[in-house]
Amino acid sequence: MAESIGDIEQQPAQAPAQSDPEPATLLLIIEDPETLSQLSEMVEQEGFQVLQAASTKDAVATLELEPVDLVLCDASTFGQDGHAGLGLIQSRWPDSIRLLLIDVATGLEEALRTIDEGQVYGCILKPWDADRLRRLLHRSLEELGAQRKRLQHEASLQVQNENLLALNDTLEQRIEATQQELKQTSDMLEKAYDELLHIHVTTARVIADLLHQRLPRHLQTNDQVSALITAFCETHALDHTLQQDLELAAALYNMGKLTWDDHLLVTPSEQLSAQERTIYQNYPASSESHLMAMAQLKRAAKIVRHHRERWNGSGFPDRLEGNDIPYGSRLLGLAVDFIELQRGMVLPREVPRPQALALLRKFAGRIYDPELCHDFVKLCVEKAPDLQTGGKAVISLETSQVKPGMILAQDIYSASGMLLLHEGKRLDKHLMEKLKNFEEIEGRNYTVLVYRS
Repeated sequence: MAESIGDIEQQPAQAPAQSDPEPATLLLIIEDPETLSQLSEMVEQEGFQVLQAASTKDAVATLELEPVDLVLCDASTFGQDGHAGLGLIQSRWPDSIRLLLIDVATGLEEALRTIDEGQVYGCILKPWDADRLRRLLHRSLEELGAQRKRLQHEASLQVQNENLLALNDTLEQRIEATQQELKQTSDMLEKAYDELLHIHVTTARVIADLLHQRLPRHLQTNDQVSALITAFCETHALDHTLQQDLELAAALYNMGKLTWDDHLLVTPSEQLSAQERTIYQNYPASSESHLMAMAQLKRAAKIVRHHRERWNGSGFPDRLEGNDIPYGSRLLGLAVDFIELQRGMVLPREVPRPQALALLRKFAGRIYDPELCHDFVKLCVEKAPDLQTGGKAVISLETSQVKPGMILAQDIYSASGMLLLHEGKRLDKHLMEKLKNFEEIEGRNYTVLVYRS
């Protein structure tokens, strides 16, 4: 059973064993009385002090009278001007954490605009799930605490700066103070940029989570795709701006699938009907159009639009060819295909990791940029960033380099596709001899991925 926020706050690691902290205040802005009552009851059980409002006017009146820590509002309460209502709350009470209850069917573009202009920290889909909402409230409390610490630190710095200015009686002190002020201005600009970027990255993750909530766990691919993209960018020292755009694209490339029905979401692309294939081939362009609602995501949107293009010009949506395909799109397409092949999202079966790599090599020069494909496969073989779990890194070894006690990080298959050893197996001398015997029989060497000790 998931821990409640109240339970978490009572743990020694989270709160000192002194007096109980004041409960956080949460304002619910929900027009529907039944939803308002249900959420009020659940949130009160989690230890919050709950305030209620059924309209923007009521919410503003409450906020003018009561200090509020968190605001949870139903996007439909604001009507067609949701972005304006939540934007007003953000502008007048920026220290409150804003959460949004969304029904995707009522209008995705308006929801995106509301998230962007209201600087929403997190979203929950209708019908809302109690455990998911509890986790979101917990993360929101942590963010609220972090914000307050930052404000306290900034206030402390402000006091120190004022004291320093009071002591500037000499020319040397005035010069030093001027230099300090310049540094602070630079730091503030850098901090403002970092915070703005953080808002967009958070928004991207919130949007990606909307689709994840509809997919079975084994079809949630964004984490592995993102791990591959980040590792490739860092290994090859790609431009910082390109890396940021690629990481955003890796989180958002499936945006165009948000309106798909459940059948289409779980059907392998090679099994789609002609009508379904038309819908499928439109998703990169649809993803781009959704992302264009936020100006800061335009470069990432272009990467997403072209990640299904092919090196030989047979891809979609624009049938671009060779180097006309943006570099980021070529890289994202490799990462997406590599993971989706293994998840059974391309062929009507799950392709083992080694065979997925073999398919990438096979289609280099036709589907994939051959040079980029070579570098990508090399990364997957040598570092396997997609297999990092629980903070454990993976290393690639020849059979002769494997030592007893090492733990497999992936399944090992024979040339015929028979499973020889499964992931998580601790190797011993008997198993190592078994692998060497199979190598002699098949006339090939295995590459063994093990967890780094």
